[in-house]
Amino acid sequence: MRITDKIEEIEGYLQELSEIMPSSMEEYQEFKTKAACERYFEKIIEAVVDLAFLVIKDKSLKIPEDDKGAFDILSEKEIISKKIAEKLKEAKGMRNLLAHKYGSVDDEIVFESVTEELEKDVKEFIKQIKIRL
Repeated sequence: MRITDKIEEIEGYLQELSEIMPSSMEEYQEFKTKAACERYFEKIIEAVVDLAFLVIKDKSLKIPEDDKGAFDILSEKEIISKKIAEKLKEAKGMRNLLAHKYGSVDDEIVFESVTEELEKDVKEFIKQIKIRL
């Protein structure tokens, strides 16, 4: 099943990120660490969006106009909570900032997101998806 494969891909990225996770802002700001964390953040969020679309397709739901809309649809259909939908939409916005370097990226916000929020939110998203499969 493609959904299961996508979940395994995301879990693999989370594991790889945890292995390089910086323990301090100072450590995060080392060039290679920062670049790797940003790249994993992008890959994880891209895979989460892919998973959202796979679930939408699997459940024959309305196709959203954009990536963030996928989380709204899953929330409206009570497949995921409104809270997790909002958190993932914020993460998608940050992913776009990182990928396209719109303006300057605040290292502290990215560090906090990578070290404190991303894994927790993505694991909760996966848990909610698995319950509804």
